[in-house]
Amino acid sequence: MLVLSLTLAPMPVSSLMLFLVGALLLIVGVGLFNIGVDMAMMPIGEGIGAQVSSGGRLWTTLPLCFLIGAFVTIAEPDLQVPAVPDMVIILTVAVGVGIFLMVAFLRAKFGWELNRLLIIFYLVVFVLAFQVPDAFLPVAFDSGGVTTGPITVPFIMAMGAGLAALRRGSGGEADSFGVVALCSIGPILAVMLLGLFYQTSDLSYTPFSIPDLETTADLGQYFASGFPTYIEEVALGLLPIVVFFAVFQIAALRFNRRRLLKIIVGILYTYVGLVLFLTGVTVGFMPAVHVLNQQVEELTGGAVSQRAMGLSLSLGVAAAVGLAMTRVLTGISILWLLVPGYAVALGLSFRVPKIFTAIAFDSGGVASGPMTATFLLPFAMGACQAVGGNVLTDAFGCVAMVAMTPLIAIQVLGLVYQHRAQTPAPAETVEAAAIPAAVYDIIIYDDPDGSGAM
Repeated sequence: MLVLSLTLAPMPVSSLMLFLVGALLLIVGVGLFNIGVDMAMMPIGEGIGAQVSSGGRLWTTLPLCFLIGAFVTIAEPDLQVPAVPDMVIILTVAVGVGIFLMVAFLRAKFGWELNRLLIIFYLVVFVLAFQVPDAFLPVAFDSGGVTTGPITVPFIMAMGAGLAALRRGSGGEADSFGVVALCSIGPILAVMLLGLFYQTSDLSYTPFSIPDLETTADLGQYFASGFPTYIEEVALGLLPIVVFFAVFQIAALRFNRRRLLKIIVGILYTYVGLVLFLTGVTVGFMPAVHVLNQQVEELTGGAVSQRAMGLSLSLGVAAAVGLAMTRVLTGISILWLLVPGYAVALGLSFRVPKIFTAIAFDSGGVASGPMTATFLLPFAMGACQAVGGNVLTDAFGCVAMVAMTPLIAIQVLGLVYQHRAQTPAPAETVEAAAIPAAVYDIIIYDDPDGSGAM
């Protein structure tokens, strides 16, 4: 950004200072948030997920899953649609996530194939897409990405690890992933249904105006005015999670005093980190991606490294930005890109190990979080305005592109690892190059009897 501002894209000094201060808050906020995730959010999610999975009666467990999905989603700050009241879109998306968290529980309980579920639901999505007004269609696809942000991802992914205990020893590792993938579909369907009840003429876009700041004092006051909003928003967002944890702690979890104290401190880190992050967010989608990459490396015993995941996601997002700019310049319908893209992704799901399909569709959700909602989407809007395009139909949909391309990139990574695992290595380099034997079951084989035999 600094290089561009000094060379190809000069910007007002006030805008540059806004970016630099926001980036500083982002760095501090991400650091505190990641500490809080490790100390509190992941243990809470795993504990609640394990308790939910141990419940014997569906009629009590399913409503609980719905409430957890809905309340956690309400905490996400990225849900805004032009001309639609914020609370309407937030509640609509929350209902979608809650319903599909129930689907994720049923999948874990009964062993439903993830790729078959994805094919069914995405067929419904694309059939319904032809009925939704053009101005609402990109917004609907974008909503599936912005819901999987810094608050939702660690909690829901940790719940996925807890739900995987339902089928431990029978593909349970693969069941740890796929929860975010399913929960990303719910908002798309929910917002599409909402779009059927809103008149297209009611939708309009108001360009964002950058404040004219003359002094550093003005800059400080501008940021200070944003803190109260996020202090309240993050508190209300984390409150349902804290309440759920308190209930489960009293009723079932009963963590010891030392672990409980660690979780409380972690919640405080999460709170402060999110306030700073959301106040200063101008770039950066590291929180969600950090959580995903870390869990992938742990559950695959290092066979899928954080570096490989990061590189694949980066290539996927780069391709997504290119596709988004293509839409801005040409004005083509988003369906011309999404339909073949998802067709390729779903087709690959029959060729790659199951765990890679689950990781890929989770990656699409976590990559399309705060970064795309607060940087890439405004970037597309600015480009669209510059060329005189329709912001609602041509710029919106950038998040959907970022959610789609990792589905292909990560599954291609799965094909590479599958090929390497099946190719005999020279005898003198077997120990250095081989994937850990304990991970072969995850990458290639289902190993239904848990014997570990190849």
